[in-house]
Amino acid sequence: MVLRPNQKLLLALTQTFASITGFINLLSFHRKGKQIYAVVVRSRVSFLEVDRMDKAEVLARILQSEDTSTVLGGQCPASVIKSRKCVPVTAKAQGGELGFLDEAIRTALTGQTRNVVLVGSEGVGKTTALHKLVADWAKGDCLQNFAHVFHFQFRRMGSIADELCLETLIQKSLHQIPAESAGLVTEKPDAVLFVLDGLDEHKHSLDPSAHSLTSDPRQPVSVSCLLASLLHGSLLKGAAFLVASRPTANLKFLKGTQVEVLGFQKPQRELYFNTFFTEPAAANRALEHMETTLGFYDFCASPRFCWTVCSIYKCLIDSAAKLPETLSQLFIDILVHLIQSLSLTKACSRGLLLALGKMASHCLHDPHACCSKDILDSCGFQQQLTTLGSFLKVHDEKEFSFHSQLMQEFVLAVAFFLDASTYEDVEKMLGNHKGCTKLLDFFMSGLSEPVQYRSLEELLGIFSSDQIKGFKSWFKSSSEKKLKDYNKSEHYRCFHLLHQVQNESLVKEILTPPAHPCIFHENLSLADCAALNYVITCLGEREKLSLSRTTISKEIMEVLLPSVRLSHTVMLSNCSIHIESIPLLASAVCMGATRELVLSHSNLGDEKAQVLFTGLRRAKLHRLNLNVCELTASCCGDLVSMLTSETSQLQILELMFNPISDQGFMTLCEAMHSPNCRLQELQLGNCDLTEASMEAFAAALCSGESRLRKIELKDNEIGDRGVEALCKALQQPNGKLQSLGLFDTCLTGVCCSHLMKVLMSEHCSLSELDLSLNDLGQEGALLLCQGLNRPNCPIEILGLTRCKLTQTVFQELGSVLKNGTCQIKSLLLAINKVGDQGVKYILEAVAHPSCLLEELSLEMTTLTDACVEDLCAALRANNTLKLLELRNNSLTDAAVPPIVQVMKEKHNMKELNLKYNDFSEDALLILDECPNIRY
Repeated sequence: MVLRPNQKLLLALTQTFASITGFINLLSFHRKGKQIYAVVVRSRVSFLEVDRMDKAEVLARILQSEDTSTVLGGQCPASVIKSRKCVPVTAKAQGGELGFLDEAIRTALTGQTRNVVLVGSEGVGKTTALHKLVADWAKGDCLQNFAHVFHFQFRRMGSIADELCLETLIQKSLHQIPAESAGLVTEKPDAVLFVLDGLDEHKHSLDPSAHSLTSDPRQPVSVSCLLASLLHGSLLKGAAFLVASRPTANLKFLKGTQVEVLGFQKPQRELYFNTFFTEPAAANRALEHMETTLGFYDFCASPRFCWTVCSIYKCLIDSAAKLPETLSQLFIDILVHLIQSLSLTKACSRGLLLALGKMASHCLHDPHACCSKDILDSCGFQQQLTTLGSFLKVHDEKEFSFHSQLMQEFVLAVAFFLDASTYEDVEKMLGNHKGCTKLLDFFMSGLSEPVQYRSLEELLGIFSSDQIKGFKSWFKSSSEKKLKDYNKSEHYRCFHLLHQVQNESLVKEILTPPAHPCIFHENLSLADCAALNYVITCLGEREKLSLSRTTISKEIMEVLLPSVRLSHTVMLSNCSIHIESIPLLASAVCMGATRELVLSHSNLGDEKAQVLFTGLRRAKLHRLNLNVCELTASCCGDLVSMLTSETSQLQILELMFNPISDQGFMTLCEAMHSPNCRLQELQLGNCDLTEASMEAFAAALCSGESRLRKIELKDNEIGDRGVEALCKALQQPNGKLQSLGLFDTCLTGVCCSHLMKVLMSEHCSLSELDLSLNDLGQEGALLLCQGLNRPNCPIEILGLTRCKLTQTVFQELGSVLKNGTCQIKSLLLAINKVGDQGVKYILEAVAHPSCLLEELSLEMTTLTDACVEDLCAALRANNTLKLLELRNNSLTDAAVPPIVQVMKEKHNMKELNLKYNDFSEDALLILDECPNIRY
C-alpha cells in the first residue's frame, strides 16, 4: 500500500509517540468518498498533536471556501478573513461600552463566562465574525484555552431528522474525527467550545421544560433535546458556547453574557467605503449619499447592506448615472442590475419576477421558511436554478431562501404591479402580509410613480395601470385619514411613504398647509427625519418645526437643515444635542426664516452653548429659549458677544432654571449697556441670583441704552435689599421696565415702602407686578395700596397670591378698584385666607361701574355659601370680567343653582372655575348645563 504525504506524516507522528503512549489503534474511515487514515492515540499528549492537524484542516476549509459574493448576499466570510483591510464590526457587551466584536467575544470567553450570545439583525456580521474566530483559533491566535472548537449551523442541525448522541454530533462536525476521539473530547468539557450560528433559524423550542434533558453523551435524542441539554448544562457540563442569532423567542432560554452586534458605526462605514472604492472622492460621495439622501435606515449599519450599496453605487458612478433618491430607487437599481446580468428576454425576466413574488409571499409568512424544489416549481420558475443565485441562497442543494428580506419584500411589491390577476387589492395584499413585512408598503409607494418604475418596465414589461390607479387611490385616502387622527407612529409612516413616492404635488395635496400648520414629533430616528424633511421641503416655508426627545446627531442635523431654514419657529425641546450638530444648527438658523429657537430641557451645557452663541451672531432670531440647559456663568461672556453683535435682533431671552448665578447675570447686564443689544424680555427664574447682582442690573436699566421691558426673577433670593436697589432705578427717567416678576423672591413688608415710591413716581412705567409667594403682610400690603391708589397708576396686572393678606388689605384693594382711575385688569389674590367677609370687599368692587377687572383669582380664600349672594350680584353688575377662579373653596350644592343661573345670563364670562369644592354628583350634573363652568 502506498501512503499519501499526509498519511506518512500521521504515521510518523504515531511512531514518535508510540514509545510514550504504548497502545495505538489504527482506524480507517471515509469522507466524501475518499479513504483517509487517522491515528487515535489513547493519551492526551498524542491527541493534542493530532488535533493540530485538525486545526490546519479547519483553517484550510474556511480559507479555501468558494467565494460566492453577490450583490445581495454580501462578501463571503473567507474573503473578509483573507482581506488585509478587514473592517471590524462594532458590538456592545452587556452593561458595557461600545467596542469591536472580535475583542468582545475573546474577552468574554477568556474570563469566567462560559456562554456568550451574539444578537443582531440581518447582515450585521455575526456569521463572518464566527468564521473569523474559528479561523483565528485554528491559527493559534486566540482562545488557545480551548482544545476543541466545533462550529455548527442551527439550520443544518435542524434538518437532521434522526435521533443522535453528542459523540455522533461531534463526528458530524467539520472536523470529522472518529468515534474514539469523540469520546476523548467529552472527557475534558472545559476545553471545548461550541460555536452555534443562526439560532433564529431553529424551528423548535429550547425551553428546558419542554424536553427530557440528557446527561449521557452516548444517548441518542432529538436534535432539539440534544441542543437544549448542551445549552442548559445537563450535557457536557462545563463546555463553553458561543451562540449567534437574530432577535428570536428562543433567546430567553439562554444564559450567559449577551453581546449586541451593531455592525458598522460611522468610523467603520467610512473605512469600509474607502476600502471598497479606489478613489477617495467616490468613497466620500457614496457614503454621504447613503447616509443623507437615503435616510440612513437602521440597516445601513449592516456590512451586508453596505456591500450592496457600494456594489451598485460603483456601477452607477462608473457609468455617470444618477444615484438613487430613496430606498425604493436603490432597489430598483439593484433589480435592474441583477436582471441585466442574467441576460434574459423580457418575457423570461417578467416570469422570473412573478415567480420570485410568489416565493416571497410564501416565505414571508414563516421567518424560518425555505422553499424546496417542489415549491419553486409550483411558483412558476422555468429557468435553471443556477440562474437564481443572484436572488436566492441554496441550502444543502435542496432548499432555497432569499439572500435579503428587503429584496424579498421588494420583488413582492414589483409582482403586485405586474400581476393584477394574482394581487387584486392593496388592502388585501398588505393585510395578508401584516406582521411579516417591514417595508412592503414603502416599496409599493416607491413603485407607484412612472418616473421611478419606467426603467423596470423596459426590462419586465408594462406595469398594470389598474394596480397603479388602485394603489394611488388607497394611498391618498388612507394617508388623509391617518393624518387627521394625529397618531404619531401613523404620521411617521405616512411621511415615509410620501418620501418614497417622491411626488411634491401629492405631498401638497395630502398635507394641506391650513390643516397642518405645525408638525410635532418625538423620538425620531434618522430615517424619520429624512422623511419629515422631504415633506417639509415640499410644503415650503412654515410656522413651526418641533422635535422632542430626539438625539440630534450631526447626521440628523445634516438631514434637517432644509427644514430648519424653512421654519419660523424651531423647537428642539428635551433633545440630546451633540456638539458636532451645533454649528450646523446655528448656520441653518442664520441662513433661513427662523425667528424663534427653543432648546429648553436639552443637555446643552456651557461648551455647546459657547459654540451656539458664536454661530448665532449673524442670526435674525427674535426669541431664544434656553430654559433648563445646564448653563453657568462660564458661557455668559459668549452670550453677551452674541447679544451685542451689530446684526443682533434678539428680543426675548429665556434662561430659567440655569445656575448662572450673580456672576453670570452681572456679565449679562453688560450687554444692556450696548446700543446693539435689542433685548426686551429676559426670563431668569431660578437662576441662583441674590441681591448682589441687583446693583449691576439697576445700572443697566438706567444706562439709557437698555431696551428691556420685562424681566422675570422668580424663585431667586433677591430679598428686600435687592428690591431696594432695583426700585431706585425704576424711579429714573431712563428706567422703562414695564413688567417685573418677583414671585417667591424672599421679600417681606420692608420692600413695600420702596415699591410704593416706584408706584408713586411720575417716571413709573410698570404695568405688571408679581409679588406672589412673599410674606408682605398687612402693613406692607397697605403701603403698596397707597401707591396703587395714585391717580393713573399704570399697574394693569397684579399678583398677590399667598402674601399673608388680611381683610383690611382686601378692603383697601376694593377701594383701589373703585377709585375711577385704577387700571388693574388682572388681580391674583389666591391663598389668602380672608373668608367671605374679606372677599365681600372685592366683590363689591367688581359690581362697581369703575372696576375694569377682566381676570380675578380667589382660589383658596376659604369661601362658603354665604358669599354666593354677593358673588351673583357682582357678576350680574359687571360687564368686563371674563375669568374667575374659585377653586379649592368650601362651596356646596346650595351654591350651584344660583351660580349656574347667573352664568347662563352673562355672555361676557368666558370661564368660571369651581374645581375642588364640596359638590355632590347631583350638583355636578347641574353644573354640566353651563359650558363655561369648569368643575
